[in-house]
Amino acid sequence: MARIPPIRMGLSRRDFLKICTIATATMGLPVEMVDKVAAAVKSSERPPVIWLHFMECTGCTESLLRSSHPPLARLILELISLEYHETLMAGAGEQAEEALKEALKKYKGRYICVVEGAVSTKDGGIYCQIGGRPAIEILRTVGEKAGAVIAIGTCASFGGIQAAAPNPTGAVKVSQVLSRPVINIPGCPPNPYNFLSTVLYTLTFGHPPELDDLSRPKFAYGRRIHDQCPRRPHFDEGRFVESFGDPAHQQGYCLYKVGCKGPVTYSNCPVQRFCDVGAWPIGSGHPCIGCTEPSFWDRMSPFYEHLPKIYIPAGGGIRVEAEKAGRVAVGAAAAVVAAHATIGAAKKVLKSISGKEKDQEE
Repeated sequence: MARIPPIRMGLSRRDFLKICTIATATMGLPVEMVDKVAAAVKSSERPPVIWLHFMECTGCTESLLRSSHPPLARLILELISLEYHETLMAGAGEQAEEALKEALKKYKGRYICVVEGAVSTKDGGIYCQIGGRPAIEILRTVGEKAGAVIAIGTCASFGGIQAAAPNPTGAVKVSQVLSRPVINIPGCPPNPYNFLSTVLYTLTFGHPPELDDLSRPKFAYGRRIHDQCPRRPHFDEGRFVESFGDPAHQQGYCLYKVGCKGPVTYSNCPVQRFCDVGAWPIGSGHPCIGCTEPSFWDRMSPFYEHLPKIYIPAGGGIRVEAEKAGRVAVGAAAAVVAAHATIGAAKKVLKSISGKEKDQEE
């Protein structure tokens, strides 16, 4: 592998390659593509980004900032030219609004618009205003002039908790306001690598990744959690947790009977976990609540209610007749093998990188 120097913000070569390798694996690309992805990151052209905040909790930004081992946030901030971001920018008030106006004028048609949060539409959108302007007006001004629009988090992608019945503010998803394509990166919050990998894919190949029928990148949302879950063997053998804290729960059995929505939720949570420490709900003993799916706050709640239609054949073992919301399921076995093979190969590369670095340091 070609030697790549540290990037400007102080990331070591080792951390830089770790991030690029994990992102490449997340995209489902072979490890041979790591150099190409790394070269795209090292390009002197940094895409300008205008990051809008509307009806949300800022959890998506916080999850990016608090990613660690290696410090992913540093690479993201090095990778893009962040022109406007209410949480991170030093300016405030009129100074911040002036920065937004200048960025819109300077980078018209070239910037990436990232939207975090749902958009209020009722009563002219008065329930979410910034600088005296309704969010819906700001989104139309910024989003329609962007080179690309990314909705980060379930609130921006599908409306989120703000859109829960009876939805008094008329909260809607970003794509419902704009008359242009929007890339959705759902999750509450989404995995930072899903966002990073989407940006890296676009920079590397010059076009967005393949999307599913909900405009989500297929590399991250093309497979059901159920098909990749490490507790799946227990499901197949009919070994279930009946209540939280029971012996089956302590032994890591399937969480389906205590409300796990993994069979109807599409995400790469089992293979690309949070913060590089293996964290994810099912791994921590909590059922999936389906946060990457539309209307999970209404359609999938109460969260601890069992999913319907368990079929137990006479010969033992079970299967689920879960609705797929009109989506065509991918070949589960092939997808799982491919995903684990890619992640496994990536781990080997990381081990090799660490070994070489150690030899060089000695």
